[in-house]
Amino acid sequence: MLPATTQVKAILNPHTAVEKFQFTRYLPSPELAYFVDWYWLIHWDLRGQEPYTQDVLTYPCVQFVVEAGASGVFGLTSGKFSRTLVGKGRVVAAKFHAGGFYPYLRSSISALTDHQVPISSIFGEAGAALERAILATEDDQQALHTMDSFLCERLPERDPNVALVNSIIDCISSDRTITRVDELVSRIHMSKRSLQRLFSEYVGISPKWVIQRYRLQEAVDQLVGTGDETYTAIAHQLGYFDQAHFIKDFKMAVGVSPAEYARLAHPTV
Repeated sequence: MLPATTQVKAILNPHTAVEKFQFTRYLPSPELAYFVDWYWLIHWDLRGQEPYTQDVLTYPCVQFVVEAGASGVFGLTSGKFSRTLVGKGRVVAAKFHAGGFYPYLRSSISALTDHQVPISSIFGEAGAALERAILATEDDQQALHTMDSFLCERLPERDPNVALVNSIIDCISSDRTITRVDELVSRIHMSKRSLQRLFSEYVGISPKWVIQRYRLQEAVDQLVGTGDETYTAIAHQLGYFDQAHFIKDFKMAVGVSPAEYARLAHPTV
C-alpha cells in the first residue's frame, strides 16, 4: 500500500509527538476509498521512559482499531481524546470517511458517539479472527493487507448519503467563513432540520459541532505554525466576534487557553 502524507491537524502538540511515536498513513484499496479515508499506523517504544499522553482533537468519523488489549470500533469523541502510551506497542487502524461506516453498521452512527465497542460486536467471530490475525504479525504491510481485505470482502453498496455528507464537510473545512449552521444551510440549499437529521444518522453529531471542530483545528494549526500568541487575530479569522467566546471554546476543547497552547507547542518562544 502506498503511504499518504503524515500531517494530521488532529494531533495536538505535534512537535513533542514526533519524539514519542512514529505515525504513518496509508491509502486504502480503490474500491474502499468511498468508505475509508486512510489507514494509519502508530509505533512507539518508550521502554525505560515515562509514559506519554497524547491528546487528539478527533475528526467527525469512525475509527476501526486493532491494538493489543485495546481493539475496537471507536465512534467520534465529542471532547478531547487522550491516549497514554506505555512501554512498546503498535496500532493498526482505519479512519473512515464521515458517514463511511454507516453502510457497514446499517444503523445510526450516533449510537457510537463517545463510545467504543468490540469489533466482534459488529462483525461477529470474523471480527475477532481479524484482530487475532493482525496481532499475530509484526509485518505492517501484511497487517494492513489483512484489514483491507477484511473490509473489501464485506464491501457494502455505495450509499449516496455518504458522498453528500462528505461534500458538506468539505465545504465546512475549506471555507472559513462558515461559522454557523445557518450559513451552511444557505450554501448547500438544504433545510436545517434535514441537515441535522442527516448528520445525526450518518456522522453521529450535530453540524454545529463539526463546524466548531474544524475551526478549532485550524486555530490549533495556526498556533503551532507561528508560535505567536496571535489568538485575537485567529479568533476573528475563524468568525468569532467575541475573543472571550473563542478562548472559552478553545480551552473547553483543548484543555488550555490559546496562549498557553502556543507556549506548549513552542517551549522556546
